[in-house]
Amino acid sequence: MLCTRLTNARFLTMDPRHPVAHDLGIWRGRIVGVDDAVTSLPAREVVDQGGATVLPGFIDSHVHLAWAGLKAGTPSVAPCERIEDILAVVDAAARRPAPPGAWVDVAGYDQRALGRHLTAAELDRVSHGRKVFLMHDSGHACVVNTAVLDLLPDGTPHEDGFLAESAMTTARRLRLPYSQEELADAIELAARACLDEGITACAEAGIGGGLLGHSPVELGAYQLLRDRGRLPLRVQLMASGDTLRPRAAHADDGFTQALDLGLRTGFGDDWLSLGALKIYTDGGMMARTAALTSPYEGTSDNVGRFQDDPERLTALIVDGHLAGWQLAVHAIGDRAADLALDALERAQKLRPRPDARHRIEHAGLIRPDQLPRFAALGVSAVVQPNFLRYFGDDYATVMGQERAGWMYRGRGFLDHGVALVGSSDRPVTDGAPLRAIQFMVERASTSGRPVGPDEAVTVDEALRAYTVAGAHACRWEDAAGALAPGMRADLVVLGDDPHRVDPSRIGDIEIVRTFVDGRDARAEA
Repeated sequence: MLCTRLTNARFLTMDPRHPVAHDLGIWRGRIVGVDDAVTSLPAREVVDQGGATVLPGFIDSHVHLAWAGLKAGTPSVAPCERIEDILAVVDAAARRPAPPGAWVDVAGYDQRALGRHLTAAELDRVSHGRKVFLMHDSGHACVVNTAVLDLLPDGTPHEDGFLAESAMTTARRLRLPYSQEELADAIELAARACLDEGITACAEAGIGGGLLGHSPVELGAYQLLRDRGRLPLRVQLMASGDTLRPRAAHADDGFTQALDLGLRTGFGDDWLSLGALKIYTDGGMMARTAALTSPYEGTSDNVGRFQDDPERLTALIVDGHLAGWQLAVHAIGDRAADLALDALERAQKLRPRPDARHRIEHAGLIRPDQLPRFAALGVSAVVQPNFLRYFGDDYATVMGQERAGWMYRGRGFLDHGVALVGSSDRPVTDGAPLRAIQFMVERASTSGRPVGPDEAVTVDEALRAYTVAGAHACRWEDAAGALAPGMRADLVVLGDDPHRVDPSRIGDIEIVRTFVDGRDARAEA
């Protein structure tokens, strides 16, 4: 007997053997079959979907759940476009009652509307003797006041209180770590927001490095949620590259650095597992720190920056490969992509691993000559379409006319045989897959400006980026990404079919229900 049969629906299975179905059977959290294979079987529950469209649950292959949840509970300056308004928010936050020594955290900072960065001296006027940390929306920079600058090690680079990349990490390390309870609550909050958008599984892009979750025992917060039955969707954890440590393993093992006990990609279960090793090479476009081969438009010498010495970054990528990890290399600018591709090529020559499934996270600016290299190395491109939906006007301006067409590509990757994987990088921007899918088809920002229109893909190709391709990038292809026998019963019920509405309406399609393990996960919240 089936546990559940879903009927009277248009199931877009993403399975080429049976692309569309009307019935689907579920037993103990797995799909038994579709249509004639299940229609006549008895079921404890039969649920009429009223003709709705049903897809495999969306997979967001690059998120920051802890940061997203923490940000949701932090005072924000996101609506502010004047320095005076930002300072008023900081002033109010600094006046709140707090334990002695507590920092003032403020989220949503973005200098672009201001025309310049805030300064430490300006924050000093409203800090009321407390240490202030104003987080940049990109996650790659912050602004702090003098009370923080005075605690930084000599030589820490900053520009009147603006700290980018490793300098920001240095400031974060001055603080006490978050507790596992704090992180668990934040993760659960963000995960439930994912469910509301039809996401049933995601990849947490870098834990343990101290940058965003800011805890050396961050994995424990996820285990805590799992143990308490409070993890509402499936999560794959990427370990931050700087969690590798020198290890004197047997010479036949072939590596010199590893996580404790030799843990690597694949450890865990259907709900919580270790995914790729996350390695940062450069910054971001929003903070103007993505590493480019030519300067940002309007500047003579700003080509962004690497996170560390290029040779050390290369060595870390190679060591991660040798230790058996799948690698997720953060590379937004084309100069960073060159470094990543060169290092991955070196690693594969040292120890060939044809199914390593290495990924380049963001791949924000990829030159035409780099596309064949992605394909030759079998590297996936894990892109964030909503970056251009919301920030495309700005990004196109700072990249210039020629480079604007190279940003967060779609068609270029697919035509070269490169796996195109969709993700959000939440909370940097909107995490809704349907709005990202709309951009992938339209290639237009919210203002209506075309951004690389030649990179548009079809609706089906965009849906695959958030289902089949996401599952493959996370090594879940035997259990997720399609509605087929043996797969997890993770699916999303939509108010309309993305193929049948005008592309401009895809992002507004209602998420009716989200099933995880065959159960309506939003109803059980």
